[in-house]
Amino acid sequence: MPNTSARPKHGRRTRRRRREDPARNELVSSSLESAQQCLFNQDYGTAFVHYLLVLNLAPMFKDFARESFRFTLNKWTEELDSVGRIQDLFDCYEQALELFPADEVILNSMGEHLFRMGFRDEAAGHFHKALKLRPDYPEARENFYRVANWLVERWHFLMLNDHGRNRKYQQAIQKAVQSGCNTVLDIGTGTGILGMCAKKAGAADVYACELSKTMYELACEVVNANGMDGSIKILHMKSLEMEVPKDIPHRVSLVVTETVDAGLFGEGIIESLVHAWHHLLLPPQRGENEFQDQSATGRVIPAGATVFGMALESIEIRRHHRICVSEVGNLSIAAAGELRSPVSCSPEPDDSMEPYTTERLSRVPGGYKALTEPFTALSIDFNNVQELEGLSSREVQQIRMPVTQEGELDALAVWFQLHLDEESSLSTGPQEDTCWEQAIYPVHSTGGFVLKPQDELIVEVSCIDAFLRLCSVAVLRDGHEIHLDNRPDAQNPGNPVSNPNPEAELCSALASLQTDQTQTKDFCMLECSEMALLNNQDYHQSFSGALAKLIPQLRAKCQDKERSGDSTDASDLLYVLDVSEGFSLLSLIAASHGHVKAYSSMEKKKQQEVLKRLARSNNVPEQHLEFWLNHTEDEHGMLKRPSREKLWSAIMLDCVETCGLIRQKLMEKASLARCLLEDGGSIFPAKIVVHGILVESDTLLLESAVQGQEATLGFNIAPFINQFTVPVHVFLDFSTLECKRLSEFVELFVLDLMDSTANYTDREVKVQATSAGRITAIPFWYHIYLDQEISVSTLSQNSHWKQAAVVLQQPVEVQAGDWVRLAVKLHKSAMSITAHIEKSPGPMEQ
Repeated sequence: MPNTSARPKHGRRTRRRRREDPARNELVSSSLESAQQCLFNQDYGTAFVHYLLVLNLAPMFKDFARESFRFTLNKWTEELDSVGRIQDLFDCYEQALELFPADEVILNSMGEHLFRMGFRDEAAGHFHKALKLRPDYPEARENFYRVANWLVERWHFLMLNDHGRNRKYQQAIQKAVQSGCNTVLDIGTGTGILGMCAKKAGAADVYACELSKTMYELACEVVNANGMDGSIKILHMKSLEMEVPKDIPHRVSLVVTETVDAGLFGEGIIESLVHAWHHLLLPPQRGENEFQDQSATGRVIPAGATVFGMALESIEIRRHHRICVSEVGNLSIAAAGELRSPVSCSPEPDDSMEPYTTERLSRVPGGYKALTEPFTALSIDFNNVQELEGLSSREVQQIRMPVTQEGELDALAVWFQLHLDEESSLSTGPQEDTCWEQAIYPVHSTGGFVLKPQDELIVEVSCIDAFLRLCSVAVLRDGHEIHLDNRPDAQNPGNPVSNPNPEAELCSALASLQTDQTQTKDFCMLECSEMALLNNQDYHQSFSGALAKLIPQLRAKCQDKERSGDSTDASDLLYVLDVSEGFSLLSLIAASHGHVKAYSSMEKKKQQEVLKRLARSNNVPEQHLEFWLNHTEDEHGMLKRPSREKLWSAIMLDCVETCGLIRQKLMEKASLARCLLEDGGSIFPAKIVVHGILVESDTLLLESAVQGQEATLGFNIAPFINQFTVPVHVFLDFSTLECKRLSEFVELFVLDLMDSTANYTDREVKVQATSAGRITAIPFWYHIYLDQEISVSTLSQNSHWKQAAVVLQQPVEVQAGDWVRLAVKLHKSAMSITAHIEKSPGPMEQ
């Protein structure tokens, strides 16, 4: 037995304080001093290196240096980001997290950089960790909500709430398994629901794959919670990368999938199924009458699909995809050239363009008019590998559709019927109560071509790159074929002019056939929201009016100062800066008022060329319009003085995102902008007033979370996917939202961009219920005041903005006449609202 009597002395001796190393202490002290000096000199890279040295050698300084280290890291990574040193940026974060692995600020900051770089899964993980460390951290919560919208798209909730769709899939899978398909692969498993249906139906072996890391982890949690973790193997990979026996031990007899989008093929189902038939599935059944063991043959659910389409007129679709006006803010835009949205379908693939966009036609603002009856565009058998492989090489099909109603041709709408098996199918049509939207193929080049009954619209259908492509190519009228993409009036944006003389109209249309079809046209691409902004005449007219009031006032001040002996030269130009996101004509509108030198923050060269052409055609001197980013090192330094001697007369801030939210860091930008204004100068807008209304809307609930207490098809899924519920619903069209209004409009919040003392972070508002019901959400929008008299509303019919809504965690029951107290908070760009019934009535807050 060891001699224990001697050990205490030895133990005490080892616990004695270690002798300090003077050289080490000197190095730590000098490095800390150097870090602080470098910080003072804004040499953030060197400061970061010194802090790393100090905190690695002397961890006891972590608490003391934490704030300074965070600040240094933030500034240094911003510099690295601005010069494109992305790997160095992430190396710095890795080093920082080695020192502070549980620092919510560093985790959140790294998540922000990851999100900007497109690494959404990784960003979500960092935001989630930050929230676990500090649940009340508003920046991390706001970031997590934003990334959640990307990672778990709202259709996941709609799909799980679509009980009819879920039951049909379950019945088709159960029928297949019970007929002998006992080995199953679920491609693109999502929450794991289809794989669990197969297991519940009695499948012996079930495999699933999911590419998204977030959805893969979610599926693992769901499968585990439902007691199937040992019987369903989930792989985090593309099905295209799977091999037998490396990833699954043998070929399967059934593939289930719903990797389809509104245009059917957009999520790569054709490529996935071709690969599955060659590498993962058993051979297909041969001949309908042959008796074959189902476990020895392969099949797919869904078994196939039929695609339908129709031509339609829709002002809402039109204004997002082509120019509908000839004048913007008193400026002619005839010289703009061809402007296109990025959604344009042509027979030949173009990586810069998307062939279609999506809309829920039943909720398109202003509605739509069907110009033709629905037609069958294409059919496909997912159980025929030769048909799948031959899809891309199919000849272009021409379909002639009789026109049934007169109207302007704006788009082709497409939907499909998904045949799960011989008996059951799902439709994504516009009249169906379903989780699906429809694919929209906008028509760009008709220049306002009006279809008439007795016309025939000729449409080409192809799948050259395994994307469904539909193009309106011509109209057959009175025996003559009019090509839509070569009409002369397509060159001149503006409102369509109807010709009362049919013969003259036909001659004009036929003249287009003489155009040189080999001539390639240069064009400038605008985002759909930018196109809608350009078509928003009220918005531009309001800015023009506000500038027309401000500029004479500032010029009069300059003249008064000159007369009083001030050194100001009244002939000096007024400086205006437009820092709007994307394509904006506001700088040109400012310059057109005269005596103004305007700067645009537009970055894209083609868009700059458009602005220059418009300046020349509207007689704006070239030297009166410049591009501000050409004068700054990076966009982070955008808000600064125009020169050492000058201040800005007006700064135009882009305050509201298209989705309906206040832009991030708006108030910080406004604070900086105020410091850069000359006496009497203005920020546009000067003030933003947030308005809202109490509503009962089951639609918003269904799109926000899995509803109800019952399990989905008997599976416990809701608690897991509802972790990704976000309290604010964006890209909302309030005009078409199915809801019951429970109050009048009410002012919720005011943001004063010119007077910081007038702002607040939270506010309580009382609103009286006008009808009985359940308050499920508070939709909100903005009145944007350019000055005290001129404003624009984001709720107006021609607004390029959408609206947003706060969805309450728990609905609040109200009776007509009840007073509801709303606690409204705005942290940066994130709005939160809670509601409860007032015990005693009181006046509504003004």
